[in-house]
Amino acid sequence: MAIEFPELPYAQDALEPYISTTTMAFHYGKHHRAYVDNLNKLIAGTPFADLSLEEIIKETAGNEKFQAIFNNAAQAWNHNFFWHCMSADGGKAPKGTLLKKIEAAFGSYDQFCEDFTNAAVSQFGSGWAWLVEDKDGKLSIMKTANADTPLAHGLKALLTVDVWEHAYYLDYQNRRADFVKVFLTHLAKF
Repeated sequence: MAIEFPELPYAQDALEPYISTTTMAFHYGKHHRAYVDNLNKLIAGTPFADLSLEEIIKETAGNEKFQAIFNNAAQAWNHNFFWHCMSADGGKAPKGTLLKKIEAAFGSYDQFCEDFTNAAVSQFGSGWAWLVEDKDGKLSIMKTANADTPLAHGLKALLTVDVWEHAYYLDYQNRRADFVKVFLTHLAKF
């Protein structure tokens, strides 16, 4: 069984003017596709070929022998999750239980946004910033380098922003903070 390249939950131009169609064509169409294609080549004829993407990540996390498989599987999963964290009508604070949990963990939604932005901007090199929930329902912010993912640490991802340069460089050049601000104020979907 091969891992399928997922469809975007919206058209490639849906996030304009905040994320250009050109960026989406490269980010989704080239980078994300390459992770899925490389993963399928790496798992062909192995026991991993019969597993789901999540199972592959859990089975290979922390095992140097399977680092290439983990990297491609985790990046495929991270990207698919990232696409679902955005919407053309995003940028609104969550409501209900999630908002209450954010307020309990961070004091306010505004403080969450500040802390999330700080995590994203301070991630050295390539990586991700995440809002995660542990098994006890407690929320926290984490940042991960390269392909690392909360799934590999037993955490549930609730929101992420991709801070690899290919996610924003064509539109924002070296202004990562501007990209993260736009993500939170115009695109983020809880």
